[in-house]
Amino acid sequence: MIEIKDLHKSYRTGSTSLHVLKGINFSVKEGELVAIMGSSGSGKSTLLNILGMLDGYDEGSYHLDNVLIKDLNETKAANYRNKFLGFIFQSFNLINYKTAWENVSLPLYYQGVGRKERKERAIAYLDSVGLKPWVEHLPNELSGGQKQRVAIARAMAAEPKVLLADEPTGALDSVTSHEVMALIQKINDEGRTILVVTHEEDIAHMCKRIVHLKDGVIVSDEVVEQQRVEANV
Repeated sequence: MIEIKDLHKSYRTGSTSLHVLKGINFSVKEGELVAIMGSSGSGKSTLLNILGMLDGYDEGSYHLDNVLIKDLNETKAANYRNKFLGFIFQSFNLINYKTAWENVSLPLYYQGVGRKERKERAIAYLDSVGLKPWVEHLPNELSGGQKQRVAIARAMAAEPKVLLADEPTGALDSVTSHEVMALIQKINDEGRTILVVTHEEDIAHMCKRIVHLKDGVIVSDEVVEQQRVEANV
């Protein structure tokens, strides 16, 4: 599903260059649930941006579903993102003046799906995350946990091959964090490939594999005994 070989990434500021990723080798099979951990400056956010086609790389290769992701213009990158990827963010990234179902339906709009079908599919996904009674609510009428559930439903709406979750529990209390991770586990149980960037050990151990980055290199990559949590959905 994901194959990264000898990946390098540097950023230039003035006359200096910062080498952020230093020869990353990393693969993810279909259906895996992988946590990516590392302190600030370890390169995990840069790696996630490259995986999400939000940034390029200097050397090496990145294949997603057997497609080489390299030197894409913004239109082609956007098309691939819409086809392959779903995103879940720490800050939810919901549009405040749109209802829950309208937020969830946005990826379908960009896929050219008609309004009636968009609404039906959005409501079905909101129902799957336990939010059917809130489909007409605006984000400011929802709790943090509910907002993240909307964001997860939106990420799922276009039926992506891979979900990328960037600190999905970072803005939530521990109880709500566990509820969100239970939902992520449920989605993974259905066969979806998911990568979770987190700095929280307990959240990482709710995944099936933990990859640690330090100073731009992978220092450990191990399969772990997954800590299961129950979803109230």
